[in-house]
Amino acid sequence: MPIESFDGKTAFITGGASGIGLGIAQVLVERGAKVVLADLRQDHIDNALARFAGGGQSNAVSALQLDVTNREAYREAAARMQKEFGGIDILVNNAGVGLEGPILEATYADYDFGFGVNVGGVINGFIEFLPQMVAHGRGGHIVSTASLAAEVVMPPHLAIYAASKAAVCHYCEAVKPELMEKGIGVSILLPGPVKSNIHETQQNRPAHLLEGSGFKDSEKKLSRRIVGENWMEPEEAGMLVADGILANQTYIITHGFYKDAMRARAQAVLGATPDKVEDAPDFGRFREEDG
Repeated sequence: MPIESFDGKTAFITGGASGIGLGIAQVLVERGAKVVLADLRQDHIDNALARFAGGGQSNAVSALQLDVTNREAYREAAARMQKEFGGIDILVNNAGVGLEGPILEATYADYDFGFGVNVGGVINGFIEFLPQMVAHGRGGHIVSTASLAAEVVMPPHLAIYAASKAAVCHYCEAVKPELMEKGIGVSILLPGPVKSNIHETQQNRPAHLLEGSGFKDSEKKLSRRIVGENWMEPEEAGMLVADGILANQTYIITHGFYKDAMRARAQAVLGATPDKVEDAPDFGRFREEDG
């Protein structure tokens, strides 16, 4: 059953204690949901909980520290949600890292970090929470944060970031029809510039993926980035997400400035496609034969 109201619903939001995640949390709480903030940074968690307490909403919000790449910890978090709430209704796979640097200097550590968080964190959320969302029979919704960078040709210093976000987008597109059969909606958040802490990439790297990184200098510069005043407020992004959940909207897009670049990329692919149209392959039949 798709989400029609947030009253009495429980949402689990990764990267939920700052930026876009916190903006989503604030809107969902205002609309009647209980929210669990899952975040790597304890300092962000402390600040977020104090913010909700100041607004008299502390009873609707709880938090836990979570590295979304740690599968054992994620499994424990899902089990805790089952025990405390009877399973969650809304999963927001929002945790991500804004990785960038010269592609010729990239190392395995940089690829492992970028894909491990941006793709692996999303997959871990699906793996750990889908069974309980199906089992409790209440339906639900899953939102995964990609990026507008997934839909255009980005400059080379953003190749790892853009590729990881594109993977999130394509995965969610593919699984949506099957999950809808279970009453679980799927949305992809494709944000442009939103006020957040995603530039604090180096502070969020585990030690073993910081050692040997080719992006150390780039990430130091990134950490000094000044967030523009004209960037979207997180709460505004949160309102778009909340409305998108209720509408079971596949794509939730915050900005329109990449529209021409998105069109140009799509037209380039279409232009390279042969005009001859063959019969579409039966992918279901292929699966049966492979099995």
